[in-house]
Amino acid sequence: MVGRSLFITGTDTGVGKTVVACAVVRALRERGFDVGVMKPMETGVLNEGPLDAQALRDAAGVSDTIEEICPLQFALPAAPNVAAAEEGRIVDLDRVRDNYATLAARHEVMVVEGAGGLLVPTAPGHDMGDLAQGLDLPLIVVARMALGTINHTLLTLREIERRKIPLAGVILSESNGPLSNSDRANLTHLRAELGDTVVGEVTAQSVASDTAHKNIQIDRVLSASSQRRAS
Repeated sequence: MVGRSLFITGTDTGVGKTVVACAVVRALRERGFDVGVMKPMETGVLNEGPLDAQALRDAAGVSDTIEEICPLQFALPAAPNVAAAEEGRIVDLDRVRDNYATLAARHEVMVVEGAGGLLVPTAPGHDMGDLAQGLDLPLIVVARMALGTINHTLLTLREIERRKIPLAGVILSESNGPLSNSDRANLTHLRAELGDTVVGEVTAQSVASDTAHKNIQIDRVLSASSQRRAS
């Protein structure tokens, strides 16, 4: 699986990570890969269950249980450590690692979706970036197509570089509806700033037409992932 499995993070919450993760899963499946999925921890989980994890499971078409895919589920829509504390629980990273090992042994490729951004706290003294590093997975960064995205994206990429986490690319996500003129101007600058780091753009139209996976340059993702893990 080296150079193929991926960890999806975002520049912020609500940037469209799950939509992008599902598109990546479907793009990999179109290349013939058996894809396993995982949402290690999901907050804001009510009676209907972990919706992000369910979307990933549906995209992958796997028979793995929701409990395997999403071992840590919390009701409060907050950072995982905060949501866990609200219930008198802890974020059990050992359980996450054990579940990942089980699923990774079962599937050719794994796509793991984090919660929030890279610095979102998990267990005390740990964050999402630590989880990606601990699972030894290169990152795909999901960035919104909206005002503020330049700052959020560049800060995220600098932190990834500081930690020396392999980067498979950035995928731009139209998560907030139609773009304003300001949004488009900022997006043009960001595209130029990122250059070939951008490996896809998921628009609202592509999601509505069920073609978002075709907007992911999955061969470039796999190539970048392999090269940066080897470097």
